[in-house]
Amino acid sequence: MSNKNAGSCLCGKIKFELEGSFESFFLCHCKYCQKDTGSAHAANLFTTNSKLSWLSGEDLVKTFNLPQTRHVKSFCTNCGSAVPSIQNNGGLIVVPAGSLDVPVSIKPNAHLFIGSKANWEDELDKLPSFEGLPR
Repeated sequence: MSNKNAGSCLCGKIKFELEGSFESFFLCHCKYCQKDTGSAHAANLFTTNSKLSWLSGEDLVKTFNLPQTRHVKSFCTNCGSAVPSIQNNGGLIVVPAGSLDVPVSIKPNAHLFIGSKANWEDELDKLPSFEGLPR
């Protein structure tokens, strides 16, 4: 059975489709992921068996490899949104979960690098929640 997952960047100039399935979904709390997301963690899906097709905007995709690390981020040069990156000489596709325009088909498998997690992210589930902006 083949799954199709569609996604895009925030400005909509980059659109992509993945055909295949995700093998894992990790929430990474390393300092690199905190820096490049501006948040507590990255939420990335991993696949070694999918085919990535850029439907539009492939020329707007820029990939940054942090020197002397395995940290890679691809993003839209127009709006800065994270988009899929092709790694390990094409053997791995890493897809930011928030870039998908369809429901994510799997739940996260694990939190990674919790030793460097942000000091403010403990007990976030105890905060008040709102459907939109608070009034």
